[in-house]
Amino acid sequence: MADLELIASLIRDVPDFPKPGVVFKDITPLLASPQGFDEAVTALIESISGEVDVVVGMEARGFIFAAPVALRLGAGFVPVRKPGKLPGDVFEESFDLEYGAETLTVHRDAVPRGSRVLVIDDVLATGGTIGATAGLLKKLGAELVQVSVLVELGFLGGRARLEREGIDSFASVLTV
Repeated sequence: MADLELIASLIRDVPDFPKPGVVFKDITPLLASPQGFDEAVTALIESISGEVDVVVGMEARGFIFAAPVALRLGAGFVPVRKPGKLPGDVFEESFDLEYGAETLTVHRDAVPRGSRVLVIDDVLATGGTIGATAGLLKKLGAELVQVSVLVELGFLGGRARLEREGIDSFASVLTV
């Protein structure tokens, strides 16, 4: 079992970043700790409840966790990126953040149709990033098996938003 106390102790709150009123969850102390980072990846893997062919991570902090999870599972890793970062044909999906708006892209051939996909991210806030990623996966014809995040900001209602969007297989390592 992953050491959740260690993981929690290595995530720092940064008030008023990136704008006043937002409390940013800084994972850099966790990443700087080999044991903490390993425990976080282990905890994400322990949260998985189905078979997975592909792990998707969103730019940029989702990449950090999704790639090692994919390696440990023996699954492929697919990056979901901001516009202009992927060469070739892409699908796009726009969404609102708790402090702005954004667009995500994925290669049109990134995931074979019918693939079982696990989406990994560091933080679930309002659900916009994950909702947009789920929209991209629908366009690809993939099956979203589960979403797993390191930290869920429960007070922002992201999980309820995802449920309204039909995403019902969700796990978080820590909920605050």
